[in-house]
Amino acid sequence: MRRRLSGLTTSVAAFGLLGSLVTGCGSSDSDATTLRLVAPEYGAGPATTSKAYWDKLTTAFTAAHPGFKVEVTIHPWADIDRQVTRMVQDGNAPDVALMGAYSDFAAQGRLYAASEVMSVSTEANFLPPLAEAGSFDGDLYGLPFVASSRLLFYNEELFDEAGAKPPKTWSELKDAAQALKREGVLYPYALPLGPEEAHAEALIWELSNGGGYTDDNSGGYSIASEQNARTFRWIKDNLVVPALTGPVPPAELNRQDAFDAFLRGDVGMVNGYPSLLHEATAKGMKVGTLRMPVSDTLDVRETPPAAGVADWMMAFKHDGNRELVGSFLNFVYQDKNISEFAGRYHLLPSTVSATETSQYATDPSAEQFLSALRTARLYPVDDPSWLQVSDTIKRNIGKAVAPSADPKAVLEHIAQQARDATQQR
Repeated sequence: MRRRLSGLTTSVAAFGLLGSLVTGCGSSDSDATTLRLVAPEYGAGPATTSKAYWDKLTTAFTAAHPGFKVEVTIHPWADIDRQVTRMVQDGNAPDVALMGAYSDFAAQGRLYAASEVMSVSTEANFLPPLAEAGSFDGDLYGLPFVASSRLLFYNEELFDEAGAKPPKTWSELKDAAQALKREGVLYPYALPLGPEEAHAEALIWELSNGGGYTDDNSGGYSIASEQNARTFRWIKDNLVVPALTGPVPPAELNRQDAFDAFLRGDVGMVNGYPSLLHEATAKGMKVGTLRMPVSDTLDVRETPPAAGVADWMMAFKHDGNRELVGSFLNFVYQDKNISEFAGRYHLLPSTVSATETSQYATDPSAEQFLSALRTARLYPVDDPSWLQVSDTIKRNIGKAVAPSADPKAVLEHIAQQARDATQQR
């Protein structure tokens, strides 16, 4: 997933974190004792910056591994993929990178497989859906760091005022949205198909109708499938045209704007993840969460998977760095370290043992996200073309629900660009 999970996009340039954050001494040149890590900023300002986490972790790591040093460079999420790609192209790849995709580098033979740098117990500890998504050609290259799943959030107070019921099907979602609109709710259902993270919202809807981005049999892209076309046609005819999605056209509504509106009390329903629940609870809002309502055409016994998202660590091959990289990764993925990061940003740990001891094991409201993640469908990040294809989806999928649009034609246009991207690989 190219998008970050935390939902916090404030540019770190605004508070001076674009440079390197250095633990210990040493130059930025790769050697057998200095590890270079490039990571994204998950925080929204100095109080929540990722710098504090990496400072603490790298200090502990170097104390436990005398003679090793770590240099950490943090970039905004909007820049991280481009920055790492540029470093690789310039022949200056870091030792370890954390970003939204990995398979392009794996296909180029630039990465260590997990089995080359991690202990057997550490590699076997990843949650199965994440390990599957992180595998390329049968080996694990994308090491899931933190993750999230998506659930439908609804404002319980607005629902009570409107006499609406939590929806389990699309038709019930439409009924609830109509009731909310009659009560003057600005966004009965917030539909963020703007370029920030449209590919997430689109996948949520596709899955709830038995579709998705890829074909279960061939594994290839199925963006313009008839099932997906019916999904966007339903959204257009039943939510957008009746003005149940708010004053901003879905193609222009970004996910963070939808979240902000939800926290202001202007949204009846929106798809969200754990950090939004934390923010809403902190504001004293009464929020209900449930699995995304399903298409009325699905068998009532079917339970489509939720949409899941993960961020990926990867280890680049350099002469003489294998031991250092292995020591660092095994340290990073200790329960206490991965749990601290996940808890700091209200995300889900990526390992089995960390999830068993995290807040989600004892918090019934938050445990829903972990339960959904166990069977979630993730983006096809194991396809080297996904980074390019996801960008195409984000920029174009919102057009499929415009009042004058032909959803099938829009999806076909995106599918053709996906085919072109795949052929270029």
